[in-house]
Amino acid sequence: MLTHRRAAVAAALAFSAATFSAVPASADSPGGTGDTKCGPFICQVEVDVPGSSGGSGGSSASGGTSGGGGGEKPATQHVCTYKKLTPQPPADSLDWEGHKPGDGAVYTESCTTDGGLFTVTRNVWAATPPGPAAIDPAVLAQQAVDQMVLRGPEIGIVPKPGGMGLVGMPVYLWTATGPETYGPNVASASAGGVTVTAAAKVSRIVWQMGDGKSVTCTTPGTSYQASYGARPSPDCGHRYTKASTAGSYHVVATSTWAIDWQASTGQSGQLTQTRNSAVDIRVGELQAVGS
Repeated sequence: MLTHRRAAVAAALAFSAATFSAVPASADSPGGTGDTKCGPFICQVEVDVPGSSGGSGGSSASGGTSGGGGGEKPATQHVCTYKKLTPQPPADSLDWEGHKPGDGAVYTESCTTDGGLFTVTRNVWAATPPGPAAIDPAVLAQQAVDQMVLRGPEIGIVPKPGGMGLVGMPVYLWTATGPETYGPNVASASAGGVTVTAAAKVSRIVWQMGDGKSVTCTTPGTSYQASYGARPSPDCGHRYTKASTAGSYHVVATSTWAIDWQASTGQSGQLTQTRNSAVDIRVGELQAVGS
């Protein structure tokens, strides 16, 4: 079964005979006892990969316990693929591991170690389809998003912070449109033969203007140019009706990032994230001088 993954090493690896001679033969091998399962053509042992942790000792070919290492050895990281055998083996095949045809199925498992040192292929029985089906694409999608740098709006606003605007004059609101502030921003994550690619882009920005009102913009806005004069913003703007008597208006811009993801298995979905930025601006009233 697939609970404990073990590498199958062909007996043809005669050049490593010293390694095999150091492992006691099992009761299934002629004339000995131990933890290595050997048949007439193949021996199955757990193979240590440089960098993996755990004690020494072999494991049985199926369902056995680890020996000589003081407990179960942590599984070495593998990249494995599975393909259902067609046709399935005959009912008396040892590939069924004691099960009958119709009770689960037999698959060809091909595993490559994380170091890429070797690839091992064998037949395994499983009650349900193993491999990619066990990978949750939504989890990989979140991992892809975690790789992205998504920021709040890079605020552009007129009147500028540090300056003074006037009641009734148009206020322009906008953001820079780079990958980190507006998108698109793309990243991928992979595991177990499944790859998920996520693409993020801002769908809207809500501007809390500090006077109790808000503005929702579905564009990045238009940056102000002197030639516009007193014309209002064509797509993202505001007008204050009162001066900022408390000193300034605290303007908060909150971006909603819409993230579409697509898995190599054909599955897809959407996530959302929010980010915000803030500035303070002053707005005064035009005072008439003289009578």
